[in-house]
Amino acid sequence: QVQVVESGGGSVQAGGSLRLSCEVSGYTYYSRYCMGWFRQAADAEREAVAAIDRDGSVAYADSVKGRFTISKDNAKNTLYLQLNNLKPEDTAEYYCAALTDSGGYCSGWEYALDAWGQGILVTVSS
Repeated sequence: QVQVVESGGGSVQAGGSLRLSCEVSGYTYYSRYCMGWFRQAADAEREAVAAIDRDGSVAYADSVKGRFTISKDNAKNTLYLQLNNLKPEDTAEYYCAALTDSGGYCSGWEYALDAWGQGILVTVSS
């Protein structure tokens, strides 16, 4: 049975940092997928923010480029998202996600990531 545990969210002031983690257990092939994060703010459409493919190549939304860093540790089955220089507009529920039918690459990640986690709240105050 696959279990996904997200952690690391919370409340910070603008300019602060957080590190989100997404640990996957019970499934040994996750490292072969494109993994990513998307977020959804209240009364807003979801926004894919970052993705990393099976080879470690990364991609970011323009809104977070230079501030967020996605990484993964395949040995720990864990995906990370480092959030730096946070802004109030980064406030949202963040979801660990995956593309499972793309051969491990992230083509179409901006709109095709499927949530794996339950979501974790990030709140940034000004």
